[in-house]
Amino acid sequence: MRQSRAVPSGPAGPPAAAPAAADLAALDAAVVDCAACPRLVAWRAQVARERRAAFRDQVYWGRPVPGFGDQAAPLVILGLAPAAHGGNRTGRIFTGDRSGDVLFAALHRVGLASQPTSVGRADGLALTGTRIAAAVRCAPPDNRPTPAERDTCAPWLHRELTLLRPSARVVVALGAFAWAAFWPALRAVYGVRPPSPRPPFGHGARWLPADPALPALLGCYHVSQQNTFTGRLTPAMLDAVLAEARDRAGLGPPPPTGPPATV
Repeated sequence: MRQSRAVPSGPAGPPAAAPAAADLAALDAAVVDCAACPRLVAWRAQVARERRAAFRDQVYWGRPVPGFGDQAAPLVILGLAPAAHGGNRTGRIFTGDRSGDVLFAALHRVGLASQPTSVGRADGLALTGTRIAAAVRCAPPDNRPTPAERDTCAPWLHRELTLLRPSARVVVALGAFAWAAFWPALRAVYGVRPPSPRPPFGHGARWLPADPALPALLGCYHVSQQNTFTGRLTPAMLDAVLAEARDRAGLGPPPPTGPPATV
């Protein structure tokens, strides 16, 4: 398995290369070499080395996980980070874990995914008008990246959203961590000062800017097992958010009219 090279953390590390990526393919190729967060580098490598018993015969990806989906997506789904035995194993975000099982099944139900399951990078899954990214690109211990790690990783997200800026109309934030990652991106990508106070995260929360050049932001509980197994997030709740996002992105029926938020 290819190993990431050791590099210093901070501005001198690989995130500084993000703005130079000319397109999403170049960005995806560059992010897999990032080693800017020592804690995450150590953890992703440990998981890839020790493996889960069910996957002991597989070669884990064990690197940062790039975004996935439409290269000119009007809808962006922003998650937390790759799962240790999901994206960190398969090399594709939300692929091969139970959170991904929930998300891709819902995307298929609302017409945004070609199939309801995702088990590996070569499984034939295609997304319609949708790209999936993460606030942090490496699997964190206990599925809990730190705000500092999110900030270190932010240039990758900001460049991704910059490259998607001509097409992106809606961002769905899966969880409060992703919701918080959006506001610095709003300033970095669009040059817009975030609203003050910032709208609080909640399932079904919305930020609908008056400027049509800015993407709407929709909040959704994360598709983690702790939410789906307990009923905090039901399939109907997830479908409702994704259907609204689809419609606001122009990928389905027109959205209901209503007064927009102001920036």
